[in-house]
Amino acid sequence: MSQPETQPRHAGLARRLADTRAFSETLCEPLTAEDMGLQACPEVSPPRWHLAHTTWFFETFILKPFAPGYKPSDERFEYLFNSYYNGVGEQYPRPQRHLLSRPGNEAVRAWRASVDEAMQALLNRPEVADEVIDLVALGIEHEQQHQELLVTDLKFSFSHNPLAPVYRPRHDSDAQAPPLRWHEYPGGLTEIGADPAAGFYFDNETPRHRQWLEPFALASRPATCGEYLAFIEDGGYQRPELWLSDGWAWLQEQGAQAPLYWDLDGDTPAYYTLAGRRPVNPQETVAHLNYYEADAFARWSGKRLPTEA
Repeated sequence: MSQPETQPRHAGLARRLADTRAFSETLCEPLTAEDMGLQACPEVSPPRWHLAHTTWFFETFILKPFAPGYKPSDERFEYLFNSYYNGVGEQYPRPQRHLLSRPGNEAVRAWRASVDEAMQALLNRPEVADEVIDLVALGIEHEQQHQELLVTDLKFSFSHNPLAPVYRPRHDSDAQAPPLRWHEYPGGLTEIGADPAAGFYFDNETPRHRQWLEPFALASRPATCGEYLAFIEDGGYQRPELWLSDGWAWLQEQGAQAPLYWDLDGDTPAYYTLAGRRPVNPQETVAHLNYYEADAFARWSGKRLPTEA
């Protein structure tokens, strides 16, 4: 009897890469040329920059060193679209990414297409080095991170527009939060951190180590907007005893009265979403709390935030 053929380690990786790259383009389909350059603050990036930076990753770390004869589309892109990889070289200032009207959308998409073609050719070679496979897997995870960033950054930039732009319409949410219950855990000695044998992980998920836990109970679901509204109505943003010292200083500096994107000025609490401005749904999970707000809410609730362990 012959031995069954084993799948190569990179089987399916080329398709996964293609699907991931295509989804980034799908996320940008509803956007105008003007939308693609929006950057409302230094902490966010324009959608076009996200498309370019994720392409820069594959060109810089995989194609240049591992694809024989590969020639970059434009050597200047290495400076423009580097982010925080200090070992690679200097980076264009992050707060000024909105000034990069060139390369334009079509130029960036053409660059993406050429890099995608070169990546597929590399992965379709009979032998692919383990180092390349690992870097492609990292690049896929990196692009998926930037897909999340693209949408959250866009939401922040859109939120400054009084027209409350609609990125994609959606039906009214029919979310119904289940009753809140508490799951008891005995605590004891446990392990946290990534298991190197379990597949992909980022370096900040290691090293795996032991941790002692006292007995605790964890809520069966996240807090809802309705529960957070009760915190607001009970003067949660005016009670310093609920806030960490740094949190209270942040609150006084910012003048915050509700989570990011919320508007309490009208008769009905509302918030800005990527589907436009909508009434707050008390049954939906509350979102866009910073650590200070979440900690104050937990104290008001007579509970505490869970630790990583």
